[in-house]
Amino acid sequence: MASSAPADSEDNSYVMVNPNVGHPTSSPDYFTAICAEVDNLSADLRTISLEIHDNPELQYKEFHAHKVLTEYLARKLGWTVTPSAYGIATAFVAVFDSGRKGAVVSFNAEYDALAGIGHACGHNLIAVMSVAGALATAKVMKDEGLAGKVMLFGTPAEEGGGGKIKLLKAGAYTNVDISLIAHPGISPDAALVRTAAYFAFKVEYFGKEAHAAVRPWEGINALDALITAYNAISVLRQQTEPGDIVQGMITDGGLRPNIIHAYSAGRFVVRSSSRARVEALKKRVFACFEAGAMATGAELKLTPGGSCADLAPNHALGRSYRKYFNCLGGDIVEGDLDILRSATSASTDQGDISYAIPSIQPSCWIRSEDRSGRQLGGPHTPDFEKAARTEEVHGLAMRVAKALAATAVDVLTRPELLAEVKREFDEMNCVDELTRRADCE
Repeated sequence: MASSAPADSEDNSYVMVNPNVGHPTSSPDYFTAICAEVDNLSADLRTISLEIHDNPELQYKEFHAHKVLTEYLARKLGWTVTPSAYGIATAFVAVFDSGRKGAVVSFNAEYDALAGIGHACGHNLIAVMSVAGALATAKVMKDEGLAGKVMLFGTPAEEGGGGKIKLLKAGAYTNVDISLIAHPGISPDAALVRTAAYFAFKVEYFGKEAHAAVRPWEGINALDALITAYNAISVLRQQTEPGDIVQGMITDGGLRPNIIHAYSAGRFVVRSSSRARVEALKKRVFACFEAGAMATGAELKLTPGGSCADLAPNHALGRSYRKYFNCLGGDIVEGDLDILRSATSASTDQGDISYAIPSIQPSCWIRSEDRSGRQLGGPHTPDFEKAARTEEVHGLAMRVAKALAATAVDVLTRPELLAEVKREFDEMNCVDELTRRADCE
C-alpha cells in the first residue's frame, strides 16, 4: 500500500463523551443521532431485507428488489430517486442534496442473488446496510445543517455481471468523494478488506479434421493444443507468486474419439493480489496457450470475459470506520494486522470503484452455525443463505450501517480527514501506475 496508518496519537481528534456508551464524537454528538436514526429505520429495513432475500433474482434481472428499494426511498423526504439509472434497468441512484457545497459521500447497495442457492452471499444485507447508512447520514445532515451530498447507488449484478463497472464507465461516480459498502461473511470483523483482482477469458483452438486411425498425420489436433496449454499452466504454478491463482475448465474437447479434433475450447480465470500482478500473470498464462498453438499448428483465439480490479481499501476511511464500529462493541484490529487477517482471494466489482475514488468495504461476521455451535458454510453456500435472514444477523447489519454512516459524517464534517483520504488515494494510484509500468518493461 502507498501509505501506512498514522500513529495512534492521530486518532486523538475524536473527543470521547457519554462514558456509558463510549461514542467518539465532536460537538454536536452526531454519532448518537446516527445510531438513533438507524434504530428507527431498522424494522422497515428488516422487512425489505426479507423481501429481497425471499425473492432472489439473478444479475440484471433484479426487478423486484429494484422496485422495493426505489419505492421505499421515494417516500423519504428530501431524496430524489432515479430508477433504471444510466440505461441499466435494475440500477438506481438516490440523492440527498443539502443545497450547500460540500463533500459528496456515497453508498453502494447490492441485491442480486446466486443461481440455485439464492442470497447465499448476503446481498439482501448489503442492500439494507447501505440504505440505512445513507438515510442516517442524510438525517444528520438535515438536522444539523451540514453541507454536502449523499448518494446511494443501486448496483446490480455484482455476481459476475460487473454492475458497478458499467455505472463507473457511464459516469455515475463523477465528482463523488468516497464510496462505502460492507459485506457479510464468517471471518472476523475487519475494516481494511482487500480482495483479489480477476480476469476471465475464453480459449479456442482451431485445427483440422482427419481420420484418427487411418490418416491422423493429415489432421491438426485442437484438443492436443488445449491439453498442452493446460499442462503448461500446471507446470507454471510452481513458479507463480503467493496469491497467484489460475483456474480453468475444458468446455469442448471434440466430437468423437476417432476424429482428429478440429475444435477445442475452455474457460479460464486468472486472479492475483493486485491488478498489476494480474497483468503480469496474464502474460505468462497467455504464453502457455501460445505454446499449445505452436506445438500443434492449431490456430489460437483468446476472448476476454469479465474482469475486476482488486479492492484497495483507504486506510484513513478504515480508521474512521474501525473507531466507530469498535465503540459499538466490535473488535477490529488496527492497521496492517487488519489487512493481513482479512485479505481474501475472492473478487468484487467494488475493486474498480476503489481505484476510481477512495473506498472501503468492511467485512462483518455473521453467525452461520448449527445449534451446537459447529461452524457451517460461509458465502456461496446454502448454509449462508439461511444465515442471511436471521433476526440476529439483521441486528449485526444495522451495527455496520451505524459505523458506515458515522464514517460518512466524519468526511462531511472534518475537511482534514477528507484531505488525508485523498492524499492517500493519490499515492496509492501513483504506486499502482509505477508498478504496472515496471511489469510492462
